[in-house]
Amino acid sequence: MLIPSSIVISQSMYFPWVGLLEQIRLADIVVHYDDVQFTRGFYNRVQVKTDQGSKWITVPIRDHHRGQNIDEVLVDDRLDWRSQHRNVISHAYRNAPFIDEVLALVDSVFEQPANTIADISRCSIMALVNYFKLGNNCQFMNSKKLGVEGRSSQRLHDLVKVLGGKIYITGHGALNYLDHTLFDRSGIAVQYMKYRCIPYPQLYGTFTPYVTALDLIANCGSEGAHVIKSTAINWKDFVNESN
Repeated sequence: MLIPSSIVISQSMYFPWVGLLEQIRLADIVVHYDDVQFTRGFYNRVQVKTDQGSKWITVPIRDHHRGQNIDEVLVDDRLDWRSQHRNVISHAYRNAPFIDEVLALVDSVFEQPANTIADISRCSIMALVNYFKLGNNCQFMNSKKLGVEGRSSQRLHDLVKVLGGKIYITGHGALNYLDHTLFDRSGIAVQYMKYRCIPYPQLYGTFTPYVTALDLIANCGSEGAHVIKSTAINWKDFVNESN
């Protein structure tokens, strides 16, 4: 008996928080959804926990105009942002037990060619996935290459359907726009993440999960995979719990 295919469709994010890795852990197929409009978000920025509080690091963009897709927005390499980001990360985790592993991973990402925000963000995601060995049973795809047109819920539905998915796993933001009945009519179960946000040893005071997953590596190394354990629940149950 075949196990139903679980699909995650997500815009690529720059060195994302643990929550995105938890979605990937639950997926059979992950679709990089970067042929959609670039807006203010986490596509090119993330927070690092420092001794002065959480600090944003942002990949600069150039020649951006309204309506561009994420995979069209160019990285501004006129600025030495890689060195700046590395310095922030190096300083923030200078006393962490796995600082060398963090910097090695960051360097491996920065050594890769990256013309667009999608390029650098996908590369950073895959480096984290490989470090925590989350992608062994997961296939990664590019939405642009799947030939599925449309927008919003209809396109998400059609992407899941063309991939043979039976379960669509998504983050909490989708509750504001997703047409759940569209999926129900096709026999596709929509599930929302039930983030556990498991605390782990962390520098600088009160624990926060809402920083880059580099923080987990710095403090726990590869053993940090043990806190990537969130599950997902049916959308109706999620709505009931949210009310």
